[in-house]
Amino acid sequence: MSYKNEKLEEFNDYVRFRKVAIIGLGVSNIPLIDYMFEKKARVTVFDDREIDKIPEDILKKIKKYEFNYYFGKESLEHLKNFDLILRSPSCLPTKPELETESSRGAIVTSEIELLMKMAPCKIIGVTGSDGKTTTTSLINAILKKAGYTTYLGGNIGTPLFTKLDEIKPEDILVLELSSFQLMGMQISPNIAVITNITPNHLNIHKDYQEYIDAKKNIFKYQNEEDVLILNYDNEITREFKKEAIGKVIYFSGKTKLDDGYIVDEKMIKECNDKVRKHILNCSDVILRGEHNYENIATALAATSKLVNQDIAVEAIKEFKPVEHRLEFIREIDGVKWYNDSVSSSPTRTIAGLNSFDEDIVLIAGGYDKNLDYSPIAKPILDKVSSLILLGQTSAKIYDAVKEETEKENKKIDIHMCDSLEQTVNIAKKVAKKGEVVLFSPASASFDMFKNFADRGIKFKNIVNKI
Repeated sequence: MSYKNEKLEEFNDYVRFRKVAIIGLGVSNIPLIDYMFEKKARVTVFDDREIDKIPEDILKKIKKYEFNYYFGKESLEHLKNFDLILRSPSCLPTKPELETESSRGAIVTSEIELLMKMAPCKIIGVTGSDGKTTTTSLINAILKKAGYTTYLGGNIGTPLFTKLDEIKPEDILVLELSSFQLMGMQISPNIAVITNITPNHLNIHKDYQEYIDAKKNIFKYQNEEDVLILNYDNEITREFKKEAIGKVIYFSGKTKLDDGYIVDEKMIKECNDKVRKHILNCSDVILRGEHNYENIATALAATSKLVNQDIAVEAIKEFKPVEHRLEFIREIDGVKWYNDSVSSSPTRTIAGLNSFDEDIVLIAGGYDKNLDYSPIAKPILDKVSSLILLGQTSAKIYDAVKEETEKENKKIDIHMCDSLEQTVNIAKKVAKKGEVVLFSPASASFDMFKNFADRGIKFKNIVNKI
């Protein structure tokens, strides 16, 4: 007898003829347009873009389905008297219009929260300021190698809510979860992972504490049977153990833990009651960089109760870097070029710099998220032969590096650019044989590009034309 998801059937009955608001026409909400039409919900669509910025195919669909719609910065003024409100991750639940509707009795939720509440199977969720995508993808690769049917989603992959009727109790959901997705969420995955927490998205969150509190939701609603995997080296995440309900497993790249998973002398080890078992040599994996070895330790911790360790090691050895994450592009005249466009914060770029023993020509700069760039100055002076800057944060990075040069009485070659093409041309001129050109912006992409992927693709295209 085939499996029936009773929670999903109950939800489908509930939305029939109900007033449903879909806020934001991003990746996660677009599949809901067809879904809600099929279920006969009375839908109104909201987006803060003007109508001429809405993709034509989506607009045609909305009109074909005869949905009401409001576009533009003031669109939420019309958010009144709804039964169910499905917000996109970028529309935070603290918006006054959402809070007003919630206090009136509307259900305010999201595609990802509905998915987690109705999924009939085990859920593994990964969050953090850095390393989320690689860790999530590693976990997924290990589970697939072990024969599980997995569904990869959340902040990566495809929206999964409309696949709920396919998902069976024996399957596993593997989700990357951003602070925007976790904010306001009232359910936690069975296995929760927090890679680290450093200042990020402070241009959108009210303050750093709101960002931290959003991340905590990944374990806040766990039970005693659940598992929480934490970074021991990060002071904020280490302290989360005091608030944890389920079993806590630490990982570390700096401390020889008595229990947990560690990176020690270029080896990944499992620790139990002070006994350290060697699992894997870092030299045997394709991924490079201490941060990626920590990601591997994290993925091993997350899958330890589900997968035979030998199978997990096989999967890790075969795993290739995810696109835009220290992705090797090509070698030109003895210089290796890498695309690390995903690095949208100083901490991520520092990890990228620390992944290479060679001298580095660094291309950095982009959209300003109100982050502090002083921590990146010393790593740049220590690792970088030439610094090439672009975008809104170029002046901030320049000032931080210049201050450090004066403090240490050192010099560094710095170039300020107006376009990505210009940065590549300068890098080609200044990079010497045996060096690495690293495109790792330490900043978001939205000043000049759609997103980090668009930025990375454009960089690769320029490099491949040299």
